[in-house]
Amino acid sequence: MKQLLILSGKGGTGKTTMASAFIKFAQAKVFADCDVDAPNLHLVMNQSVEPIRSDYYGLPKAEINPDLCVNCGLCMQHCRFDSIIEDDGYTIDYYACEGCGVCEAVCPAGAISLNPAIAGELMLYKNDSVFSTAELKMGSGTSGMLVSEVKKQMKEAAGDADFAIIDGSPGIGCPVIASISGVDMVLIVAEPSVSGISDMERIISTAAKFQTRAIVCINKYDTNIVNSEKIEAFCKSNNLPFAGKIPFDSEAVKAVNKGLSIADVDCASGRAAREVFERTFEIMFPITN
Repeated sequence: MKQLLILSGKGGTGKTTMASAFIKFAQAKVFADCDVDAPNLHLVMNQSVEPIRSDYYGLPKAEINPDLCVNCGLCMQHCRFDSIIEDDGYTIDYYACEGCGVCEAVCPAGAISLNPAIAGELMLYKNDSVFSTAELKMGSGTSGMLVSEVKKQMKEAAGDADFAIIDGSPGIGCPVIASISGVDMVLIVAEPSVSGISDMERIISTAAKFQTRAIVCINKYDTNIVNSEKIEAFCKSNNLPFAGKIPFDSEAVKAVNKGLSIADVDCASGRAAREVFERTFEIMFPITN
């Protein structure tokens, strides 16, 4: 199964808007939202079934048994994360604890244990399509691991599907790295701003480190024609395929606010996005004689 990942170097470029449109254009049977910190693809995909939910366990958290604790303070002295609080005994700050286990190791009374902790929730929608997503619990630092679980869940449920479309996370951090791993191609949605160009270059560099083929499109290109031309020139000089440009479109804003994809309405951005989609799939699925 080939996997197309849609990324952006920063939030707000229209990555999820493009992902939802691609899913509709391709009539994709398998797709995922790997933006586990702030998933919102489900808002425009209008799933008709309740998801199958399962807890995701990330790093363990320490717990102190007050009946065994001798109040020696060694755990507090050795904790590098200041996660142990002294207040009529010792307790653990759940959000500060990194589960390193030093406190458990130094406790002379065996009062501290590391226990599994729920770090997020996986969700799988299954009807005529497979949609895998998840939401990270506040304060959890295991976003990359949860992204890997989202992709694993998607692949296990995909059956004999030919391809999958994945909405990734913004930036270049752990969730993006986990998203890129194992995919066949990355579509980078860029915006024509100074920060947008810088972030585009960073995400291109990140994809290159994985030797994953990248293709670029520009969203809201007409908000800065000069910078759009710079992006096209950058792609040309670096031998990166350029998939096309999408204009700023107030109709797209209205569609998204109604929970619709730009593929669901007749609008300028939707028509341009279809051209980007066709160009992207031509590159991803080349016709051979």
